[in-house]
Amino acid sequence: MKQFAVIGLSGYIAPRHIKAIKETRSNLLAAIDPHDNVGFLDSYYPEASFFTEYVRFDRYMDKLQNTSSGVDFVSVCSPNYLHDAHIKSALRWGADAICEKPLVLNPWNLDTLERLEKETGNRVWNILQLRLHPSIIALKEKINNSPADVIHEVDLTYITSRGLWYYASWKGDISKSGGIATNIGIHFFDMLTWIFGAVKSNKVQLHTHDRAAGVLELNKANVRWFLSINGDTLPKDIKEKGQTTFRSIKVDQAEIEFSSGFTDLHTESYKQIIAGKGFGIDDARTSIEIVHDIRSQNPTGLIGQYHPLAKLKQAGHPFL
Repeated sequence: MKQFAVIGLSGYIAPRHIKAIKETRSNLLAAIDPHDNVGFLDSYYPEASFFTEYVRFDRYMDKLQNTSSGVDFVSVCSPNYLHDAHIKSALRWGADAICEKPLVLNPWNLDTLERLEKETGNRVWNILQLRLHPSIIALKEKINNSPADVIHEVDLTYITSRGLWYYASWKGDISKSGGIATNIGIHFFDMLTWIFGAVKSNKVQLHTHDRAAGVLELNKANVRWFLSINGDTLPKDIKEKGQTTFRSIKVDQAEIEFSSGFTDLHTESYKQIIAGKGFGIDDARTSIEIVHDIRSQNPTGLIGQYHPLAKLKQAGHPFL
């Protein structure tokens, strides 16, 4: 039975990690979050020690490190800008770190983590669950078996409606979240480069508070992408169904169905990590470089090829 601790418990993604810990027959020893709205723990690990102050949590983790059981893994589910600091803490406590996306905000932060891996002998694992989705695996196999000189045409669309709370939270602060491309798009960029190969060019055409769009040229694909947190950008038929999220990947005009099958991917990720077969720093690097490049560019505007939804009328920032 592996022993776990969790940093960041009251957010959206943490319950998937707790469920994965439970379903891999592991144990949760301790957790930390500045907010105490974590009652869902009662259904999983009511005996886990819980802290709202990091100093006390840090002392407790040092204490556990000196016990016979210790902590094998620390799952990092905190805000994006804190990931690298919390990963460093996990390595210092003698544990492997399992971190949500993005692993870090800036590519050079990865170099420090690689050095600490070598110094401590512990590993940094990234949750890249789309690589485990059956439809995505099937698509990768299809592309691998296609002629090497074929360049595929890909349209990526991801719209997930967010309310005004988003802009008041850390997610609405680009210095903390990395912006829309980092916050909601990084796992798609990872998946696309995993399937279609290395980046040849990365052009940003649109980048505002609630949407971003551009063209990503990969070894085996030209990708027109559009990301949005504004529900007004949802396709009409999706709105009429009352849905607030829309995912679409078209490869050579053919829709890739991957809307289902997400619920157990964190558990599968944990199984592979515990077996030493998860995705590490090298796997995460390309997507982190892509999103860093996106937020560092000045958008070119809609010139050349572009995603059709990029033409939609934009509204001003609600808090400006």
